[in-house]
Amino acid sequence: MAVEEPGELWVFGYGSLMWRPGFDYVERQSAVLHGRRRAFCIYSVHHRGTPARPGLVLGLAAGGAVRGAAYRIAPADWHAVHAYLMEREQPTETYVEAYAEVLLTDGRRARALTFLSDRGHPQWAGALSHEAQADLIAGARGLSGRNIDYLRDLVEHLHDEGIRDHGMERLLALVEAREPKNPLLFMGRVET
Repeated sequence: MAVEEPGELWVFGYGSLMWRPGFDYVERQSAVLHGRRRAFCIYSVHHRGTPARPGLVLGLAAGGAVRGAAYRIAPADWHAVHAYLMEREQPTETYVEAYAEVLLTDGRRARALTFLSDRGHPQWAGALSHEAQADLIAGARGLSGRNIDYLRDLVEHLHDEGIRDHGMERLLALVEAREPKNPLLFMGRVET
């Protein structure tokens, strides 16, 4: 299996890009990236938390393998897609833009743009226990909404893709046990 020709432009997503890419593409395939794993390892102070009350978002931590989605982009759309991804994925520059080889469902290999966790960034949370992750996610809220909704969307969409991520399912159960029973309650007051 040869790496795709240099003219092939791919983007690899392992979280919300799987179900909400937000850009035009000419082909979508399930794909596996080896050497990285899906992890809640980035403090979120923008989309799913605030500087005063950070949440957590996904990153690609070292080790293992991760199933996600690869999108082939038309060359004419590449610059617009890249600009969109930089705005969406890099509001606080917590990721390193990189190209990595992914294995597509049909057996081809493709060189895809992905965003790796920057271990040197102040928002790098590292390898937190599931309990510590649940404590941060429960009750956190940012510009894009509640942190638990991000985790719940992830688990549901992974199921839709035929992916069972037992670690993420366990984490969701821990967060749900910590969340207020009334979803309108947030930090001791009712939101309107």
